[in-house]
Amino acid sequence: MCVPGCLEAIGRGSRYAVRAPAERGGHAPARRSFTRVLDLTHALGPDFPSFDPGPSLVTETVATLAQDGYNMRRWCLVEHVGTHLDAPVHYADAGASADRLEIEDLVVPLVVVDIATKAQDDPDAMLTPDDLAAFEAAHGAIVAHSCVAMYSGWERFVAGKGFCNADAQGVMHFPGVHPEAAAFLIERNVRGLAVDTLSLDPGRSRDFPTHRAWLPTGRWGLEAVANLAALPPTGATIVVGGPKIEGATGGPARVIALA
Repeated sequence: MCVPGCLEAIGRGSRYAVRAPAERGGHAPARRSFTRVLDLTHALGPDFPSFDPGPSLVTETVATLAQDGYNMRRWCLVEHVGTHLDAPVHYADAGASADRLEIEDLVVPLVVVDIATKAQDDPDAMLTPDDLAAFEAAHGAIVAHSCVAMYSGWERFVAGKGFCNADAQGVMHFPGVHPEAAAFLIERNVRGLAVDTLSLDPGRSRDFPTHRAWLPTGRWGLEAVANLAALPPTGATIVVGGPKIEGATGGPARVIALA
C-alpha cells in the first residue's frame, strides 16, 4: 500500500486523512487518518556523528543581508550524514539514484519494531527474524509496501561519542539490522528500512551485508532517524523528503511521520 504526496483535510480541527492509492495490482484505495505530525529528523551540524573524519557539514557565507540585501550560505557535505536516505545505487551501480525513486514509495505505512531492551544490554544487538516474528504475533502481519523502522533507543547518544561508540581499536559498536531480517522483510514486500543508528548494519560490521542484501533490490534505507519512541508500533505513515539531486546515492532528508 502506498500514499500519494497529497494530503486531503477532512472535517474540522486538526484531524486529517491520507488516501492510499491501489497497490500496483489496482485494488481499491484505503484511507489512513492522523492527528499528529512528528519530525523524525535530527538537525545536521558540523559535529554530527559520522563514519567520515572531519566535520559532517562545512558552511561558507556567500552573501549577507547587510552587504548584499539577502543571506545565503554554501554547503559542503558528503551524501551520507545526519538523518539521511540511502538510495539503491549506494550499493548497486545499476540501482536507482535518489532522484529516480518513485514518489509513491516515499510515503508509506510505518512499522516500528522496538529492540531497545536488548540493545540496552548489548550495543551489538541486531534486529532479527525472531524479533520480526514476535512483532507479528503481537501486532499482526507487517503490511506490504511499508517502511519498517528499528528502534533501539540509540538516539540518546547522538550528542556525543557514544553514538559511534568506537572501542580502543576504532571498531564501532551500535545496533543494526541482521541480513536475515532484511531477507524476511523483502519477502513481505517492504519498501523501506529505517534505523535510529548510524547504519542499517551494526557498527562492528566490515562488509555491510544488510546494505548489500537490501539496497540492490530497489529498496531504500534511512539512517539516524529521530523520535521513533514517540510512535505506535503500527498505524503511522512516514513521509521521506529525500534529495532530488541527479545521480545522488542518497542524502540528508527531512523525514516526517503522520500518526
